Amino acid sequence: MIHDFEYGVDSRYKNKKERESDSVALMQARLERMKAIPREQIIRAKLLQLKLKMEAYLKEPVYDNNNHFTDFLEMYIDAIYPQRSKFAEDINVTPVFLSQIINNHREPKEEFILKLMIHSEKMFKNVCEFHKKTWYQVYYQEKISDTMSSQEQWRPGIEKQVKISELSEM
Repeated sequence: MIHDFEYGVDSRYKNKKERESDSVALMQARLERMKAIPREQIIRAKLLQLKLKMEAYLKEPVYDNNNHFTDFLEMYIDAIYPQRSKFAEDINVTPVFLSQIINNHREPKEEFILKLMIHSEKMFKNVCEFHKKTWYQVYYQEKISDTMSSQEQWRPGIEKQVKISELSEM
Protein backbone atom coordinates (compact mmCIF):
# COMPACT_ATOMS: atom_id res chain seq x y z
CA MET A 1 0.00 0.00 0.00
CA ILE A 2 1.39 3.40 -1.03
CA HIS A 3 0.67 6.43 1.14
CA ASP A 4 1.03 9.66 -0.78
CA PHE A 5 -0.48 12.38 1.40
CA GLU A 6 0.28 15.09 -1.14
CA TYR A 7 -2.87 14.16 -3.04
CA GLY A 8 -5.16 14.22 0.00
CA VAL A 9 -6.55 10.72 -0.59
CA ASP A 10 -5.84 7.26 0.77
CA SER A 11 -3.61 5.96 -1.99
CA ARG A 12 -4.47 2.33 -2.60
CA TYR A 13 -4.20 2.42 -6.34
CA LYS A 14 -2.58 0.24 -8.95
CA ASN A 15 -0.96 3.12 -10.75
CA LYS A 16 -0.16 6.81 -10.50
CA LYS A 17 -2.73 7.84 -13.11
CA GLU A 18 -5.59 6.27 -11.14
CA ARG A 19 -4.42 7.96 -7.93
CA GLU A 20 -4.08 11.38 -9.58
CA SER A 21 -7.51 11.05 -11.18
CA ASP A 22 -9.13 10.43 -7.80
CA SER A 23 -7.19 13.26 -6.18
CA VAL A 24 -8.38 15.69 -8.88
CA ALA A 25 -11.98 14.52 -8.38
CA LEU A 26 -11.66 14.97 -4.61
CA MET A 27 -10.23 18.48 -5.01
CA GLN A 28 -13.03 19.44 -7.42
CA ALA A 29 -15.64 18.16 -4.98
CA ARG A 30 -14.03 20.20 -2.17
CA LEU A 31 -13.97 23.34 -4.32
CA GLU A 32 -17.63 22.90 -5.29
CA ARG A 33 -18.57 22.47 -1.65
CA MET A 34 -16.61 25.58 -0.70
CA LYS A 35 -18.37 27.60 -3.41
CA ALA A 36 -21.71 26.63 -1.93
CA ILE A 37 -20.85 28.02 1.52
CA PRO A 38 -22.82 31.24 2.13
CA ARG A 39 -20.79 34.46 2.42
CA GLU A 40 -22.14 35.06 5.94
CA GLN A 41 -20.79 31.71 7.09
CA ILE A 42 -17.36 32.51 5.64
CA ILE A 43 -17.33 35.88 7.41
CA ARG A 44 -18.34 34.23 10.70
CA ALA A 45 -15.51 31.69 10.35
CA LYS A 46 -12.95 34.38 9.53
CA LEU A 47 -14.06 36.54 12.46
CA LEU A 48 -13.87 33.61 14.84
CA GLN A 49 -10.41 32.77 13.52
CA LEU A 50 -9.33 36.40 14.00
CA LYS A 51 -10.64 36.45 17.58
CA LEU A 52 -8.69 33.30 18.40
CA LYS A 53 -5.50 34.72 16.85
CA MET A 54 -5.87 37.96 18.81
CA GLU A 55 -6.45 36.07 22.06
CA ALA A 56 -3.40 33.88 21.41
CA TYR A 57 -1.32 37.01 20.74
CA LEU A 58 -2.46 38.56 24.01
CA LYS A 59 -1.60 35.43 26.01
CA GLU A 60 1.97 35.14 24.76
CA PRO A 61 4.71 37.66 25.52
CA VAL A 62 5.80 38.58 22.02
CA TYR A 63 8.78 40.89 21.70
CA ASP A 64 9.28 41.59 18.04
CA ASN A 65 9.04 44.51 15.68
CA ASN A 66 5.99 43.25 13.79
CA ASN A 67 2.93 45.45 13.73
CA HIS A 68 0.32 43.03 15.02
CA PHE A 69 -2.39 45.67 15.47
CA THR A 70 -2.38 46.56 11.78
CA ASP A 71 -2.10 42.88 10.79
CA PHE A 72 -5.22 42.13 12.81
CA LEU A 73 -6.93 45.25 11.47
CA GLU A 74 -6.25 44.12 7.89
CA MET A 75 -7.59 40.63 8.63
CA TYR A 76 -10.69 42.14 10.20
CA ILE A 77 -11.47 44.48 7.34
CA ASP A 78 -10.64 41.97 4.60
CA ALA A 79 -12.85 39.33 6.25
CA ILE A 80 -15.88 41.58 6.03
CA TYR A 81 -15.44 43.98 3.12
CA PRO A 82 -14.50 43.41 -0.49
CA GLN A 83 -13.03 46.95 -0.51
CA ARG A 84 -11.33 48.71 2.38
CA SER A 85 -12.80 52.03 1.31
CA LYS A 86 -16.26 50.74 2.29
CA PHE A 87 -15.00 50.05 5.82
CA ALA A 88 -13.49 53.54 5.94
CA GLU A 89 -16.85 54.96 4.92
CA ASP A 90 -18.69 52.89 7.55
CA ILE A 91 -16.51 54.24 10.39
CA ASN A 92 -16.39 57.75 8.96
CA VAL A 93 -12.71 58.06 8.10
CA THR A 94 -11.11 58.71 4.76
CA PRO A 95 -9.66 55.81 2.78
CA VAL A 96 -6.31 57.65 2.84
CA PHE A 97 -6.37 57.85 6.65
CA LEU A 98 -7.20 54.13 6.89
CA SER A 99 -4.44 53.28 4.42
CA GLN A 100 -1.93 55.30 6.43
CA ILE A 101 -2.80 53.37 9.57
CA ILE A 102 -2.67 49.99 7.83
CA ASN A 103 0.68 50.82 6.21
CA ASN A 104 2.14 52.10 9.50
CA HIS A 105 2.52 55.68 8.28
CA ARG A 106 0.23 56.98 11.02
CA GLU A 107 -0.63 55.88 14.54
CA PRO A 108 -4.32 55.23 15.13
CA LYS A 109 -5.89 57.89 17.29
CA GLU A 110 -8.15 56.97 20.19
CA GLU A 111 -11.24 57.96 18.20
CA PHE A 112 -10.27 55.47 15.48
CA ILE A 113 -9.88 52.66 18.02
CA LEU A 114 -13.22 53.59 19.61
CA LYS A 115 -14.92 53.37 16.21
CA LEU A 116 -13.20 50.06 15.56
CA MET A 117 -14.34 48.80 18.95
CA ILE A 118 -17.99 49.70 18.27
CA HIS A 119 -17.86 48.32 14.73
CA SER A 120 -16.40 45.01 15.89
CA GLU A 121 -18.95 44.77 18.71
CA LYS A 122 -21.70 44.91 16.11
CA MET A 123 -19.95 42.50 13.74
CA PHE A 124 -19.15 39.90 16.40
CA LYS A 125 -22.59 40.18 18.02
CA ASN A 126 -23.97 37.10 16.23
CA VAL A 127 -20.64 35.28 15.89
CA CYS A 128 -19.14 34.93 19.35
CA GLU A 129 -18.32 36.92 22.43
CA PHE A 130 -15.76 39.61 21.61
CA HIS A 131 -14.57 41.79 24.47
CA LYS A 132 -14.74 45.52 23.91
CA LYS A 133 -11.22 45.97 25.20
CA THR A 134 -9.58 43.54 22.76
CA TRP A 135 -8.50 46.14 20.18
CA TYR A 136 -7.04 48.31 22.95
CA GLN A 137 -5.25 45.34 24.47
CA VAL A 138 -3.72 44.39 21.13
CA TYR A 139 -2.66 47.97 20.45
CA TYR A 140 -1.02 48.48 23.84
CA GLN A 141 0.48 45.00 23.93
CA GLU A 142 2.20 45.91 20.69
CA LYS A 143 3.47 49.18 22.17
CA ILE A 144 4.93 47.23 25.11
CA SER A 145 6.47 44.72 22.70
CA ASP A 146 8.00 47.51 20.61
CA THR A 147 9.48 49.16 23.68
CA MET A 148 10.91 45.93 25.07
CA SER A 149 12.33 44.74 21.74
CA SER A 150 13.99 48.07 20.98
CA GLN A 151 15.80 48.56 24.30
CA GLU A 152 19.17 48.44 22.54
CA GLN A 153 18.29 51.68 20.77
CA TRP A 154 16.65 53.70 23.53
CA ARG A 155 18.13 52.36 26.76
CA PRO A 156 21.71 53.76 26.61
CA GLY A 157 20.53 57.35 26.16
CA ILE A 158 17.76 57.14 28.71
CA GLU A 159 19.91 55.27 31.25
CA LYS A 160 22.40 58.16 31.28
CA GLN A 161 19.58 60.44 32.43
CA VAL A 162 18.50 58.24 35.33
CA LYS A 163 20.28 58.13 38.67
CA ILE A 164 19.55 56.82 42.11
CA SER A 165 20.16 59.30 44.91
CA GLU A 166 20.99 58.05 48.32
CA LEU A 167 17.92 57.90 50.44
CA SER A 168 18.35 59.03 53.98
CA GLU A 169 15.85 56.52 55.28
CA MET A 170 17.48 53.41 53.81
